[in-house]
Amino acid sequence: MLLIGVMSVLLIFVDGLGIGTRGPHNPLDALGEEAAPLAVFQDEAPELPFGGVLAPTDARLGVEGRPQSASGQTTILTGVNAPARLGYHKQGFPNEEMRAIIREHSVFLQLARAGVGPNVFANTYTRRFFDERPRWVSATTVAVEAASLRFNTVEDLRAGRSVFHDLTNRLLAERGEDVEPRTPEEAAAVLADVARAHRFTLYEHFITDRMGHEQNLEGALLTLRNLARFVRAVLAGLDLGRVNVLLTSDHGNVEDLSTRNHTLNQVPTLAWGPARERVRTRVRTLADITPTILEILTPKKP
Repeated sequence: MLLIGVMSVLLIFVDGLGIGTRGPHNPLDALGEEAAPLAVFQDEAPELPFGGVLAPTDARLGVEGRPQSASGQTTILTGVNAPARLGYHKQGFPNEEMRAIIREHSVFLQLARAGVGPNVFANTYTRRFFDERPRWVSATTVAVEAASLRFNTVEDLRAGRSVFHDLTNRLLAERGEDVEPRTPEEAAAVLADVARAHRFTLYEHFITDRMGHEQNLEGALLTLRNLARFVRAVLAGLDLGRVNVLLTSDHGNVEDLSTRNHTLNQVPTLAWGPARERVRTRVRTLADITPTILEILTPKKP
């Protein structure tokens, strides 16, 4: 189904992407124009393609210590300041307290309660996930389950209805899945099709964080180059007069390969589309992402 004439939002979540400084420690600097629009640097006004804007975003949320994935992602997906609620930043996967927050406040649930839909998590899950259910699951998985949304499978990927977190499908093929390789542009075309058919679409990419922890320069360059190509192609393939595209992260990491730890840097929230100025002025911390999406998709009537 193609949505016509209604406002929608595509949220691209990139794990471990901060606003860093220029230098040999930062693979985004080494990539130059190839990294656009991901290459955002401290004390510089970015020139974003397709009329994009930047909202520098606080990932520390008033809590001591380094921002972490579980609490940052919970905050992004709910609007609840999870580190403040817990009193610390939680790494890895959400614990029961955070899962309870997601089950009550996830963006998918809030949109459903407001009568906004259809909504979708565009990522692909393998059969192994369901057959060998891991003990710990991501914040996005909890959010999808809490809203009783359907999980996309490899069959959906083959049919052009979903995208794997590895855009190229290389990791799927290495796991023995019967899938065709994709270029970043081919994966972008699939995500654009998905976004055109839904009011809210979420896509998650976390290889960036892995490359940062590994301090893997070669891997980071390849990952960021492919991701940048993917984002540019998504933007080129959508009607940005109707579709709002947001890109954000949970904490810094890959922008500073001199350390394997998460950074204290702000993260970029990038926005394109008719509500981009609202995002630029409204988003200050990770806790502002979900409320802003709700405001875009549920505008108050005069």
